[in-house]
Formats: sequence, C-alpha cells, structure tokens
Amino acid sequence: MKISMIKSSILGILLAASLLSIGSLSAQDYVVPRTADGQPDLQGLWTNDTITPMERPASLEGREFLSPEEIAQMEANVAQRREFSDNNIVVVKGGSLGSYNQVWLDSGDTVLSTGQTSLIVDPPNGRAPIRESSAAVRDYYFAHIEDDYVYHTVWDRCLTRGVPGSMLPAGYNNAYRFIQTPDTFTIVHEMIHDVRVIHLNKEEHIDDRVKLFMGDSVARWEGDTLVVETTNYNDRGMIASSSAGGRLKGVPITENLHVVERFTRVNEGTIIWEATITDPEIYSQPFTISMPLTQDNEYVMYEYACHEGNYAVPNTLSAGRAKDRQQASN
Repeated sequence: MKISMIKSSILGILLAASLLSIGSLSAQDYVVPRTADGQPDLQGLWTNDTITPMERPASLEGREFLSPEEIAQMEANVAQRREFSDNNIVVVKGGSLGSYNQVWLDSGDTVLSTGQTSLIVDPPNGRAPIRESSAAVRDYYFAHIEDDYVYHTVWDRCLTRGVPGSMLPAGYNNAYRFIQTPDTFTIVHEMIHDVRVIHLNKEEHIDDRVKLFMGDSVARWEGDTLVVETTNYNDRGMIASSSAGGRLKGVPITENLHVVERFTRVNEGTIIWEATITDPEIYSQPFTISMPLTQDNEYVMYEYACHEGNYAVPNTLSAGRAKDRQQASN
C-alpha cells in the first residue's frame, strides 16, 4: 500500500478539493461514479499510511506545502533510517529489549499525496489548539500508567480508537473498507476491527442522555460530499491514541465533543477525508484534520485480535507493583 508522489496536475485537483485554496484546477471535471440507487459511490478499500506528521514541525513554520525536492528528501531520509534500524538491532544483556522493528510496522514511507506539511490544516499554523489544562491531564495519565488501567489509552485497552481517532494513521493497520447501501454507510476499520454503521436516513441524534465511545452519527449528502455529524460522546476516550498523533495522543475528550466529517471523492483513486473537531473545554478553538485516502483494493485486511494477545496493560501494572514492593523493602 504505497502512495506515489503525485503529478502536479493531480496535485492541484486534490488541493482544491481539500479546500486548501491553492492551485488553478478543480475537481469539478471529475465525474463521481454512482451506486445503483444514485448515491456518490465511495465504496472500496482505502488506506492512509503516511509519514506526514499530525502537526506542522517548527522548521516548516508558515509553510502549508512541501516542494517536490523536500518530499523526495524526506522520503529518502525515512527509508535510510528504517534500513539502518532493521540492520542494527543490538540487545545488551540487562538492557532494554526495545520496541518492534520495521518488519512489524506499516506506517508508510511517503508524505501525503497533497504535499501538505501536517494533517492539521486549520488553524493555519497546523497546530492543535490544546488548552494547558488538557495537556496537564494527558501528562498526568501517562505518568501514572503503572498505577491503574484507567490511565491507559482506549486503544491500549483494546476498546476503540473512537471518532475521529479511528480514521487517523497509526504504525500499522491503516486500512478502511467502505460499504454502501441505500440507507447506510459502513466503515470497517482494520485497527481494532471496529465497524461503524452510519445511517443515511436518520435525521436526529439519539437522546442526549445516552453517551457512547464512538458517539452517535447523523449523515447527509451535500452534493457529492458525505457529511457526518457526531455527538453523544462519553468522556472516556480521546481524539488520538497512537504516537502518530504527536501531542494529541492521550488528550482527553468531554461529553461536549462535536465532530463533523466530510468524505469527498475527487478522482478514481482518492477520497479527501476531513474532520472538524470542537470541544471547548479541551481546545481553545475548533480545528480541522484533512488527508487523502488512497484506494487499494488489492490490500488484504486481516482480523485484528487485540484482546487475545494484549499483555501490555497487565505487564505494565505488574511492573508498577514490582516497583512498589521494591520501594517498600528499602
């Protein structure tokens, strides 16, 4: 599942379609295929593995897009680092065993085909407007993961990555199968094997007293764009639970989280996915994540048996109890 560097003509189409306001070409020349009942056809298997970071690096301040030369250099640097890492694995007796090497990971080796410098496209600085109080909660949780399972991310606990977290790139399993019927749009997520059924004929959200990890979604078509609005969250999840989320990883959510997603097919092999996130207690303003999803119908999705092999939480808590016993004996 590789995303090749895109030609300049297609780049202009994608950038315009993703509302990034550059380029002179428009996606309007592309005729979106239709399902048997006349809906824009978004079906297929889509991937979003990428080395593009969630937030814009300080070295690219003020830059929305990379040049072709910068893209080539970034991708070459990643390839070199990964080759070195895989060929130089040394475990010293008594030292750390380290983490997975690259053979176990599939986080991509190219930047997004749009050439954007970060997944976050608004605010214009490409940074998540995280409140200091929210960052403090995140840091407290990470500092206490050996104390209680509640301080682990919902992904660590094999529950869900939530919405929109389940659409964000991770170290592996970056595939999504879209299935349409006349009244439903279903997303089968490779990671955690979440299945999200979004009803297209539903006009109102469920009772606001009902709170869910993945919220409650109401969808509508705006032209050829599928717009999905999600509310009714509980306060036990987070936007990002993977290290690919950078500073967003582990930031909590509240029951007031409100997410609007947009799915727009801009050519035969590309859907622009966009999510605007509003949670006033956590972020000082709404922010938007945008990225292309690339079709790869030859990709094979396997069952993600998370709970069956998940020793991370009990092992981490066991390490904490071992430290407690050591401190008590000193």
